[in-house]
Amino acid sequence: MEAPKNAISWFEIPVNDFSRAKRFYTTILNCEMQEMEMGSDRLALFPYDAERGIGGAIVQGPDYLPSQRGSLVYLNAGADLSDVLNRVPAAGGKIELDKKLISEQADMGYYAVFQDTEGNRVALHSMG
Repeated sequence: MEAPKNAISWFEIPVNDFSRAKRFYTTILNCEMQEMEMGSDRLALFPYDAERGIGGAIVQGPDYLPSQRGSLVYLNAGADLSDVLNRVPAAGGKIELDKKLISEQADMGYYAVFQDTEGNRVALHSMG
């Protein structure tokens, strides 16, 4: 078996109000999200490169329950996460932790944490 190239291949963020959550993420990330249905689940896909294999979606369905203390997903916020983070409050989310340097010893960039409109705790990452 070949070793994986990335630790993450897919993630799903649970939502209760699909339209509200999709509007929130398209607003803060300034992107389009393709919708699809899989059985009783409704998904909106974050933009991703299928060849690199890392992607994710917001999902509404009977087995998906938003949570503030579950897995913490880090979304790529581009060159400077401040641009994305600044759109969070106006889109209906709450900033939990402002932009912070990850490490002074290693060039790992910055992170921030917010709460989305569904009550999920989500993080952002950028190098600037």
